Formats: sequence, structure tokens, C-alpha cells
Amino acid sequence: MESSKGKILIVDDEQDIVEFIKYNLNKEGFETMSAYDGVEAVRNAKLFKPDLILLDMMMPIKDGMQAIRELRSNPDFDATVIIFLTAMSDEASEIKGLEAGADDYIAKPIKTELLLTRVKAALRRANTEKPAATDNDEEVIAFGDLEINRTKFTVYYKNEELVLAKKEFELLSLLASKPGRVFLRNEILNTVWGTDVIVGDRTIDVHIRKIRQKLNLDVITTVKGVGYKFEMPE
Repeated sequence: MESSKGKILIVDDEQDIVEFIKYNLNKEGFETMSAYDGVEAVRNAKLFKPDLILLDMMMPIKDGMQAIRELRSNPDFDATVIIFLTAMSDEASEIKGLEAGADDYIAKPIKTELLLTRVKAALRRANTEKPAATDNDEEVIAFGDLEINRTKFTVYYKNEELVLAKKEFELLSLLASKPGRVFLRNEILNTVWGTDVIVGDRTIDVHIRKIRQKLNLDVITTVKGVGYKFEMPE
């Protein structure tokens, strides 16, 4: 029997949508589980331990925003890919979804090919981004009291660990790898999110804002109309 390509939790309060997505994912070799509201989504995620969650935003009992915040507050789901599936395709909703911890955002109505492409791309990136399971030859970038461990995916400032989401860490790590250099927006998108997934420029802005808030340190400079650069204050 062929092994599963990955475990995916499908969360939507419309059963027809769940069955449609489940059918197409199962056909591609994925193992799936379903949930129909936010409470069931969190419960099933803990039981199923999925590699990826497709999460509707508007649901009864507990909506998608509440569910993702609860999941992201649990360290067990730090590396879990979460993609919003929603009819709310306006920019404000997309920004809120990304800020809450979503890795991607797909608007309904769902197109099968697009969905499968985005799911496979997200899982491929997640698998290649895992840090090496070794304590040897750790790659650490240090600037005074700020330490970025690119092997362990950790950030410390004045010996206090700062909790960054995966994409936030990768973005900070990229900018800090070459202090003073301006990284173009397209270069950041291609390096951090990859060329096989479509995300908007606003995605970078959201992640930069969250990094600045968490660091509470003026190290990322916006070069208007061009990109961003990392500079430690004197």
C-alpha cells in the first residue's frame, strides 16, 4: 500500500465543500480528516496531528480566526501549515488572516487545480524548511544582544527568547544574513515564500510589522518602493 503524501485536516461548515475537497485530496494520495466548526477543528487537530489544515473563516460556535489563534498558541502546531479557505476575499480579511498566523489564503469558489497546487507547494516548502536534527555546526547570526540561530530556528534578545512564526523567522533571518544590503520585495517573496505560490506584496508588510512589534528593536528599515534592509542601531 502506498504511503500517504501527508495528513490534511479539512475544516468547513458546508459538508458539500468538505466532501469535494476530501475527494480530490484523497485521490492525490493525502490522508484526510474533517471538521465542521472551530471547536471540532482544534479537537481533531490535536488527535490527527495534520501536516496542513485547510480552514474556513466563517463558521459556527468558533470561527476560523478564533481557531487559528488557539492553534498557533500551542507549540505543537508551530510547524503546521494553515491555509484559509474563505469567501471573504477583501484585503482587510486577508491581512487579518495572515496576522493571525495563516501561511496562505485562498478565496472561494475553490478551483481544484489551484487548491492542489497550493497544498503541494506549501507542504514541499514545509518539508525542506525543517532545521537539521544536529547540534553540530550551528549557524548563528549575532549582533550585540541579538542572536539568531538559523539551525535551531530561535531568536534571543538580551538572553530572552522571542517567539516568531516560521515565516517571520525566515524573513528576519534572510535580512540579517547580509546587514546593510537592500533586499528587493520580489527577492524576499521568492526566497521566503517560493516561486510556486502566489502571495501579494502585502504579505511582506504584515510579517515585517509583526517582526518589529515582537523585537521592539529598530533593525529593519523600509526602503520606499524598493524593499527592506537590516541594520543594527549604533
